Amino acid sequence: MDILLSEAQIQERVRQLGRRIEAEYHGRPLTIVAVLTGSLVFLADLIRQIGLPLRVALLQASSYKGAVSTAGPLLLNEAFVPDVAGRDVLLLDDILDTGHTLSALVRQMTERGARSVRTVVLLRKLGRQEVHLEPDYCGFTIPDAFVVGYGLDYADDYRHLPYVAILPGSHPPPGAGG
Repeated sequence: MDILLSEAQIQERVRQLGRRIEAEYHGRPLTIVAVLTGSLVFLADLIRQIGLPLRVALLQASSYKGAVSTAGPLLLNEAFVPDVAGRDVLLLDDILDTGHTLSALVRQMTERGARSVRTVVLLRKLGRQEVHLEPDYCGFTIPDAFVVGYGLDYADDYRHLPYVAILPGSHPPPGAGG
């Protein structure tokens, strides 16, 4: 595998994002809502860099189902949806690919009465977006390649790697990893 982003690069960028988020949300009731499962490592590292009281919630959401490779309607596990009424929400995801899931979640949080909804992604993949969505905070812009590590997977493997790498010769299952 070719390492695209080293552990040190990722940790420095996460520190920078944390400082910026902390400064911009100072004195406001922040709720960070992370999309399972790929964002867990990013979430854990980021919240330790934000010196504010905040709530954390996890969402199980996907625009992919079965053996399809194109996004469909958003599937959202309602049991996980937090109460966001009157709160500032920061939606956190591992990667911005087509944009369908994150865009639908922004609408969901707005409809549920969030005071504001912003987005943070670790990775933004070039050339893949189908929905116009400009993330408010972005760790890195990467080429259109299938990536693993730092929470991103291939068939539920490689999430544990402390870096992001390009997985050569893989044909990713829909909605997986990079």
